[in-house]
Amino acid sequence: MIVSGSTSQSLAAALAAELDEPLGAVDQTAFPDGESKFALSPPATHSLADVDRAVIVASTTTAASHLEVLQLQDAAREAGIDEVVTVLPYMGYGRQDRAFEAGEPVTARAIARALSPGTDRILTVTPHEPGVCEFFDPPATAIDAEALLAEPLQTGPDPALADPLFLSPDAGAIEIAETVQSAYGEGAVDHFEKTRSSGTEVSIEPSDAAVENRDVVVVDDIVATGSTMSESIEVLQERNVGRVFVACVHPLLARDARSKLARAGVEAIFATDTIERTVSTVSAAPAIAEEL
Repeated sequence: MIVSGSTSQSLAAALAAELDEPLGAVDQTAFPDGESKFALSPPATHSLADVDRAVIVASTTTAASHLEVLQLQDAAREAGIDEVVTVLPYMGYGRQDRAFEAGEPVTARAIARALSPGTDRILTVTPHEPGVCEFFDPPATAIDAEALLAEPLQTGPDPALADPLFLSPDAGAIEIAETVQSAYGEGAVDHFEKTRSSGTEVSIEPSDAAVENRDVVVVDDIVATGSTMSESIEVLQERNVGRVFVACVHPLLARDARSKLARAGVEAIFATDTIERTVSTVSAAPAIAEEL
């Protein structure tokens, strides 16, 4: 049985269809003191006693969504379901994977410790830091979903991309751009380089490839506030780039990120449904299904 967290309803439905498994219902109760309760209901054709495995699908984009996952895990255990699998399409706090100063928490580790007792297995999609999987006690698997971004790039832009260049925001993320380019089937790959000339002045430019009159796809795992990416794209505009597109696995798009990117001249954003936004044009369900 697939169990949907409130943040991942479309992805859970797509995964249920991909696996041909029933989609359970979740009943939410809100109490006057601000507390909530999330309870499982079986599909119409099943009872909870018939369910051998519960696959909880929930991106933890908020503190409340972490608590929801904990309740759904406990509800599955309370119902006597033999196996509980927790799928975190987007793992919130995953970028807080180390402490830089004494007294700081390693929040990703704390989250993993909280989620571990209630599940037999963890799946998460394209974590920003793959090492977060080591924080979990049960087996945890990182699923690569970058190649899925080639699909909307093949079908979305009209006309099709012309001599495309796939750019990552820095050298450390170039493997993501290479994966998308390889799945797309043509084009070149490059990355931005940041050069600091003073304590406050940083220049950003593609490290090697020419961009003039060329369609460019800026590729990253997460787009959060869009600030660094929009600054990078403004550099491309100064160099007479053709069309500019953004492709990312996790479209967090916090605050005014969409507006920043639009002002920078981005024609379209293509992303997966690990975080469900209007730009989520391709589903991560097939990649998750392969691991289940």
